Amino acid sequence: MSVWKEFNKGFWSENPIFRLVLGLCPTLAVTTTAENGIGMGLASTFVLVCSNTVIASIRKFIPKKIRIPAFIVTIATFVTIVDLVMNGYFHALHKSLGLFIPLIVVNCIILGRAEAFASKNPVAISIVDGLGMGIGFTLSLVLLGAIRELLGNGTIFGAVLFGDSYLPLLLMILPPGAFIVLGMILGLMNQAEIKLAERTGRTPLIRKEHDCASCAIHRSWWGLGKGQETAEQ
Repeated sequence: MSVWKEFNKGFWSENPIFRLVLGLCPTLAVTTTAENGIGMGLASTFVLVCSNTVIASIRKFIPKKIRIPAFIVTIATFVTIVDLVMNGYFHALHKSLGLFIPLIVVNCIILGRAEAFASKNPVAISIVDGLGMGIGFTLSLVLLGAIRELLGNGTIFGAVLFGDSYLPLLLMILPPGAFIVLGMILGLMNQAEIKLAERTGRTPLIRKEHDCASCAIHRSWWGLGKGQETAEQ
């Protein structure tokens, strides 16, 4: 098992947001600014690394039937630590992120890594997995937040980049703007992946269920009959 491969998979091939399309609730809700993206990303990374470490350490002692409750209790412990520390030392950021800090407990990225990786692998490689996925998640949140903040406020990390003549596109800091920016980034990454795969002679990493042709709306739009859909199923 390559340590570097396990670390960098969260940046591109298994990026939690842009590849696995997980954790979209906090992603779309808190990325109104780049600063919020960093705060949520670092908090999630801390929980990921710590929970992966503990779960990998005790994986052989957790009965299979109660593994999910055990994972949630472990994750909730570190989320509580993050919540208290942020409230005490970064109160403004904690207030901005609000309910989404406690909701890290049920973030499917955290629980997914515990179930799919940490519960099946040694401690060292589980730490690497948590760190890589956490950094990939953080970079994705910062990218979304920076684009929305730039277009919606004309600022980056609070610094004004444009003069008074700039008319901010307020849609970008509203919920529809989050979906628009996310969709554009997903499309650009898919196109980049296809081009990269063609150059290297490998199969693109785009999942079939994320392909436009697999969408029910696309199929009905182009008049595919129910008989054909049933036959394919």
